[in-house]
Amino acid sequence: MIYHLLYPLSDQISILNVFRYITFRSIYAMLTALVLSIIIGPFFIRWLHKVKFGQYIKECGPDHQSKSGTPTMGGLLFGFCMLTSVLLWSDLTNKYIWLTILVFLGFGAVGFADDYIKVVRKHNDGLSARTKLLGQVIISLGVVSLLVAFPEYSSQLMAPFFKNFHPDLSWFYIPFGMFVMVGASNGVNLTDGLDGLAIGPAVVTAACFAVFIYVAGHINLATYLQVAYVAGVGEVTVICGAMVGAGLGFLWFNAFPAQIFMGDVGSLSIGGTLGFIALLCKQELLLVIVGGLFVIETLSVVLQVGYFKMSGGKRIFRMAPLHHHFEKKGVHESKIIVRFWILSLLLAVMALGTLKLR
Repeated sequence: MIYHLLYPLSDQISILNVFRYITFRSIYAMLTALVLSIIIGPFFIRWLHKVKFGQYIKECGPDHQSKSGTPTMGGLLFGFCMLTSVLLWSDLTNKYIWLTILVFLGFGAVGFADDYIKVVRKHNDGLSARTKLLGQVIISLGVVSLLVAFPEYSSQLMAPFFKNFHPDLSWFYIPFGMFVMVGASNGVNLTDGLDGLAIGPAVVTAACFAVFIYVAGHINLATYLQVAYVAGVGEVTVICGAMVGAGLGFLWFNAFPAQIFMGDVGSLSIGGTLGFIALLCKQELLLVIVGGLFVIETLSVVLQVGYFKMSGGKRIFRMAPLHHHFEKKGVHESKIIVRFWILSLLLAVMALGTLKLR
């Protein structure tokens, strides 16, 4: 809204010409979301306490009973601050902005339903895994089908490290894109088990993809760095900036010891959106590196469950996801969190390095 109000006046007031720059608007989208989160956060947490939207802690895992009753559904705070910032600073005529918002709201709705059932019906596990997965698949199917129908969007798969290897998946790109989005969504969800553990790497991933999405939407940079150019997609950098700001603002209250938990409404929406942004900038495979921490956490669950069934009850890890394994080994929660953040930063730097390795 700010963009649409002020940029048309740039002919009369030259300083307003700065609003044409995506980088400028992305930085201020980040700052807006961050400040808004810190201002609104205390009021939102008090409201969650008032309506008794507290987290139920299962007794089968590590001893986190002291956290029982901590307000959950903090993803609503993240979403409000992020979307408000996006609406203020982005070009609302850009179709990729609205598609990304649709993804965020769609995955968030699935997570909200799951969280709401949990907090209203105490000791309830929420939506069944099948229902939750079905909701994610339906949303992914719709948006990826729309995406591949755009004439400027290619169904070719861009492989990092290989500048001449671009296999065209044609309509098979739709199930592939669905897999990326659903996988990213559930990866963030599985990682969200300790205070600040998921939101830290999510902020790092969003910041990293801000670079990739900006390059993909800039024809000169895309040509120079030999990455796929997608006209108009650079505007989504504003969303990445808003995600970084809202994430840092949420971390202000979610850092150990957490005053609020993200809930599925936050983890599913953030993960699904990051997966979709990876599709937009044609860095689908690179998401495995950038979001490597989420991949590791997901694989630990898959391996644990698979081996448990095949071996008749034996386990690879003391508990899955992986962060619980280290908890069971006696590593303090805060140390696990910081070490996982460091790993996420290293993976993001590695991913950014691939821009010159083609």
